[in-house]
Amino acid sequence: MSMSAAVVCGASISGLLAARVLAGVYSSVIVVERDELPHDVSHRPGVPQGHHLHMMLSSGLKIIEGLLPGVTAELGAGGAPAFDTTDPSLAYVEISGHPLCRTGTLSDPDAMLLRLASRPFLESVVRERVRALPNVTFVDGHDVGEPVLSDRAVTGLQVSDRRTGGHRVLPAELVVDATGSAARTPAFLAAHGFARPVEQTYRVQLSYASQLFRVPAGALHEKVAIVSPILDRPTGAGMLTYEDDTVILTLIGVAGRRLPTDLPAILAAATEHLPPQISAVLDKAEPLGNPHQRRYPASVWRRYDKLPSFPKGLLVLGDAVCSLNPVYGQGMTSAALQARALKKVLANTSAAELSQSYFRAAAQKISPFWRANRLNDFGVTPTSGWASWPQRALNRYTNAYMAAASTDIALTETFLRVLQGVDSGATMMHPRRIARVIGGARQGL
Repeated sequence: MSMSAAVVCGASISGLLAARVLAGVYSSVIVVERDELPHDVSHRPGVPQGHHLHMMLSSGLKIIEGLLPGVTAELGAGGAPAFDTTDPSLAYVEISGHPLCRTGTLSDPDAMLLRLASRPFLESVVRERVRALPNVTFVDGHDVGEPVLSDRAVTGLQVSDRRTGGHRVLPAELVVDATGSAARTPAFLAAHGFARPVEQTYRVQLSYASQLFRVPAGALHEKVAIVSPILDRPTGAGMLTYEDDTVILTLIGVAGRRLPTDLPAILAAATEHLPPQISAVLDKAEPLGNPHQRRYPASVWRRYDKLPSFPKGLLVLGDAVCSLNPVYGQGMTSAALQARALKKVLANTSAAELSQSYFRAAAQKISPFWRANRLNDFGVTPTSGWASWPQRALNRYTNAYMAAASTDIALTETFLRVLQGVDSGATMMHPRRIARVIGGARQGL
């Protein structure tokens, strides 16, 4: 497929990756963004989640590296620490109240290589690489309006300049909505005689509070610390080392639990969750800016793949399709997988079949994340109804698995590979793993 013009709505990670994919097929790609886009590493209003803990999973980073070769090295050159997966002691991960094993050797550490970069830094590197593509143009400071339809096919996109108030139409054969969870495509479909997608949703009632610090070089041995909430304690915490000797601390609350908003209280709460050697460093660290708070009420998957008809030349990608619980850090990786699916579909599908083929392919990438998120969330959130006996049985197995993994590096590696999107969650149920879990349970008696 070789086409003339495409427009991407939104310059977040999902929009940038979509633009990169489209640049290989369309002669012109325009990225429309509401914010004035910076040319340096800085936060912007359209990405308020950038103030909180972010990690691009290893599987997602590999996709970005494939689309934009050299990104990993550029992140490293900019100071993003490499996470050395040959040394498990560099991570403290506690799931279901059990810390994962921190001794021994992983059998395939290269499968989980990471660069720990803040969201603004990662987005800046990706954005500038996409900006450098000769057939990609950014139109920032513009509000996205409705796509223009003619005979049920997209012919352009209405935009308005936030500085002048001027309106115009950008001609396009394809419009990609990557505007996030507040995307207006469902309303647009309904207004033009199409069915709205069914929304699968469940309440998470997540809140998080974060503070960025600068610490002396080498002050922290651990580069990653994650303590997940549990049913009896609906709070948790996360810590990541970033570029320029910065560290992000994020407190997590589920089931509507409110979190402290001032720095002393945030540090005190972190002490209750994180290992003492990490808390001791953070207590003496230099705070950068003020704490930030955010809430995430519910996870939503808009099932575009189930629609009987859809406008030709319109696609949706990233959080605009499915918003995942940010606690698990899978949103950017899900967007990368959707972008890769789009690349494959563009190479093998006609324009008339593009939307249906893409949405089916995207759903296949989203589904494992959605199932894992839903199972995990119901494991830590008091609920009724859906938490049937299969759910309760799985929760019990997960708890037994994590208990056994606390002293078993092989079980720990399997879980980390699933967490990083390298393997399917089904690998944790392999007979060999079940046998190790049973063996671990017997040793604990």
